[in-house]
Amino acid sequence: MRTLRHAVPLVLLASTLGSLIPRATAQEAASQKTALIVWGGWAGHQPKETVDIFAPWLEEQGFEVEISNTLDSYLDAGKMSTLTLVVQSVTMGQITAEQERGLLNAIRGGVGLAGWHGGLSDAFRSSTEYEFMVGGSFAAHPGGAVDYDVHLTKRDDPILQGLQDFSMHSEQYYMLMDPSVDVMATTTFSGKSVPAIAGVVMPVVWKKLYGKGRVFHSTLGHAAADFTSPEARTIMQRGMLWAARVPGTGGDPVRVNPYRSSPAR
Repeated sequence: MRTLRHAVPLVLLASTLGSLIPRATAQEAASQKTALIVWGGWAGHQPKETVDIFAPWLEEQGFEVEISNTLDSYLDAGKMSTLTLVVQSVTMGQITAEQERGLLNAIRGGVGLAGWHGGLSDAFRSSTEYEFMVGGSFAAHPGGAVDYDVHLTKRDDPILQGLQDFSMHSEQYYMLMDPSVDVMATTTFSGKSVPAIAGVVMPVVWKKLYGKGRVFHSTLGHAAADFTSPEARTIMQRGMLWAARVPGTGGDPVRVNPYRSSPAR
């Protein structure tokens, strides 16, 4: 009788634990952050070297990270839809219609997208819908590597909080821009190499929505050495977390069209 009395509670305990294990596993899976990092294209932008700066950091933030050097990674629609974040570093690449569709559909469906310099905004020059998604495309870098200042325009945003204006010696990107993006930082061209653009203020960092997906871009990052700048590196790190909708990184962007007299509605 003593054995039976103890057996019943043990059976109930085992049953209870068994019912809890699947529930905990499901919760853990639901909270898992996954990032796909795709690199390639022109080697001059050191795509692998720059990716190697941020991939370990994302893992430290709790992301399960996959690194790929083929755009075919965008073809698996099922897998793409389950990602939290896509980070791309592919300059002057060629993307097929199927690969582009896979990427666009994932971001439109709610996956975040982030990238730096030409790896995002000079990736696929013949793909206009891709450029529309990013919100800006590379046009020129007058003078090549030059000294220039970066002015932070939204210091109260979590991405920029605690940071100050800073200087860079690198390519100063002249962009063709979507006027509705939420600009976080700008630079002003001196006109030394092209007098006609003296005083032109150009976005350097911005965020936007594409469908349900958050898109973050910084034109800083011509080479891995650019990210020895603490400000350039921190902005990119925080921007990736924002695109991935990590709590505490800020809300959706505010669309302010500079050609309107009031914020866009």
